[in-house]
Amino acid sequence: MFTFNKMNIIYRLLFILCSCLIAQYVTGKTNDDKFVVVIDPGHGGNDPGAIGRKGKEKNINLNVAIKLGKLIENNCKDTKVVYTRRSDIFVPLHKRAEIANNAKANLFISIHTNAVAQRNANVRGTETYTLGLHRTEENLEVAKKENSVILIEDNYKQRYAGFNPNSSESYIIFEFMQDKNMAQSVNFATLVQKQFKNYNRIDKGVHQAGFLVLRETSMPSVLIELGYISNYSEESYLLSDKGTSDLSSAIYNAFINYKNNAPKNITNKVQTQQKSSDNIINEKETTEKKSDLVFKIQILTSDRVLSQNNKQFKGLKPVDYYKENGLIKYTYAEDSDYNNILRIKRRIVDHKFKDAFVIAFKDGKKMNINQAIKEFKNRK
Repeated sequence: MFTFNKMNIIYRLLFILCSCLIAQYVTGKTNDDKFVVVIDPGHGGNDPGAIGRKGKEKNINLNVAIKLGKLIENNCKDTKVVYTRRSDIFVPLHKRAEIANNAKANLFISIHTNAVAQRNANVRGTETYTLGLHRTEENLEVAKKENSVILIEDNYKQRYAGFNPNSSESYIIFEFMQDKNMAQSVNFATLVQKQFKNYNRIDKGVHQAGFLVLRETSMPSVLIELGYISNYSEESYLLSDKGTSDLSSAIYNAFINYKNNAPKNITNKVQTQQKSSDNIINEKETTEKKSDLVFKIQILTSDRVLSQNNKQFKGLKPVDYYKENGLIKYTYAEDSDYNNILRIKRRIVDHKFKDAFVIAFKDGKKMNINQAIKEFKNRK
């Protein structure tokens, strides 16, 4: 049987609960309104990453990640921090991306430490990467190094659809990545590099490369290389309390600048999960079938039909061809969007086929490229 005092307590509790709900409604502040950042310390557990004379990459990454997370948690009450790992454990690349996607993150920061062969031990500096196709062999080597972790995962061939992190040809798939978050990713990466310079770090710039962990995330994402553990003096800095504090503070300052100026649509939870490369290819094919106008990149002319594995294609696959004036003319990629074709040409064709150019077909017949571009713009 309820007494007066018990009823009074219940009424008070209900009043407090209702007040909280009303306050949330008025201010619009709920847990779902928080900006979510996922911090990903690269490597861990039985995967040490790069190894220096005194330290291991996995430990440097974790130290900076934890310090960065604490700075955000202590100073940004409207931000939720999620870690892919907080201790020395191994987390597969695909799982790291799953953590970010499941958290409906607004930003993904993967933290790594670089290294080169001893003959180049004087190399030093910081650099930040976004998803894309490598433009230089150096960028490719960085991607190969970070992606090679999948080789110690179970069933990696099935999970990553036969991707071989050590094969340059495997990286061609990144031409199909339609990263809707590229502008925001590059923006944050640029802010990071700017802040590093404020701490007297050598700026090696913002680059693109084919990182699997970035491919699977569905929000603006970057991969930061803090410095070179292969450089003795830089390794000492990376292992010091001052070094990890400087680096975490630089990333934190960049985060604050990015978050304060991020478009509202970027701070509203997760965007549609990025499709796998196979799905993107299928989607492109479906779109092109519906369109009567497509653009292609002409790369080569021959007097005979060549096999797909011919060395003259320099590893590009798949290639197509058409016949004109008794010659076989080979093309690479096709898309109804002229801008997409230009991006593909710049990313992977220019450095292999300097004389390559864009052509257009309408209803299966070759047409004047200027007319095709004009028609494309009118459709836009």
